Amino acid sequence: MKISLIQRKLKDGRISLSIEFYRGSEITNEGKRKHLRNFENLDTYLIVDPKTAKEKKENKEALEFAENVISIRKAEYAQGRFELKNTAKAKRVFLNFFADLAEEKRTLDSSNNYGNWFSTYQHLKKVVPKNLTFEEIDEYFIKKVRKYFEKDAISKSDLPLSQNSKYSYFNKFKAALRNAFDNGYLTVNYASKIKSFEQAESQREYLIFDELQRLAKAECKYPVLKKAFLFSCLSGLRWSDINTLIWKEVRDEGDVSRVNFRQEKTEGVEYLYISKQARELLGERQDPHERVFKGLKYGMTYNTEIIRWCNRAAVSQAYYFSFSSTYKCCPTSGKWCRYLHGFQKIGASRIENYADLCKNSR
Repeated sequence: MKISLIQRKLKDGRISLSIEFYRGSEITNEGKRKHLRNFENLDTYLIVDPKTAKEKKENKEALEFAENVISIRKAEYAQGRFELKNTAKAKRVFLNFFADLAEEKRTLDSSNNYGNWFSTYQHLKKVVPKNLTFEEIDEYFIKKVRKYFEKDAISKSDLPLSQNSKYSYFNKFKAALRNAFDNGYLTVNYASKIKSFEQAESQREYLIFDELQRLAKAECKYPVLKKAFLFSCLSGLRWSDINTLIWKEVRDEGDVSRVNFRQEKTEGVEYLYISKQARELLGERQDPHERVFKGLKYGMTYNTEIIRWCNRAAVSQAYYFSFSSTYKCCPTSGKWCRYLHGFQKIGASRIENYADLCKNSR
């Protein structure tokens, strides 16, 4: 498209300034060539044959204004605002674009969020052609991806995706489409044209004391995983907070220990007193800026080991999914801790460790 400044002389002697957007030409049904033009009136005028310094200055300012508007319109065109594709961006491979977004999440966001992007990418590779470019994306393609998540996608355990997994993965796909539209790879915001999945109400699964004891005794291939998991049970901390915990945030005050940390999810600063049992899991104090659970990471290897660890401990399969997705079995910080003895509920924001609760309830 060609964007240029047009000057038209009016009957009153002034010159009107406008912008012409020339989109080329087409042949009509009658066989005639039709030029495709649009105009934007700038409501700005020049004085014909200016004589005074003031008139010359006004003409100069009017032309500068018109040129500035043209520069803005050309920049908007380059970003795809006029529904014409940027040739270079339109030819980019969609899966490569999505992989780059996922990598950004790995460096900027929490590990759990990156895990969702990575899982979405693994699913998309099964339904999206390897070399599909942005210029090939249309509504049919978007519906095809949605249908895949709805009916064909299966989990690592060869089971249909849960409703919340469908919701999460498809929303990551839509987020990538929105990003592509905002950055000029797409001229249509397809994310706004397709409905997301409904989010199901989550049902939390919790360990009972006997199951926790069996896990503590059972062998786990990765000691740091076992320590982090049991510490989560005894403290109620989220996976994201445990993963980023450093020794500077662990305070030993005589016989009492506490954890000072900034919650990854809420950004709030918290402190949590922990039991002697939980403190012993952390081991000897190391460099203040070193991670407490050094080597802990989110991924398929650790998720698979959690399932095997549960099998060795004879813990019900019903807990596998909450383990592998969150690395914790006790309630999230600030929620309710439920345990079997009398089905009582105990506030978990400032609690003793889980094992002590069970002992005290007997």
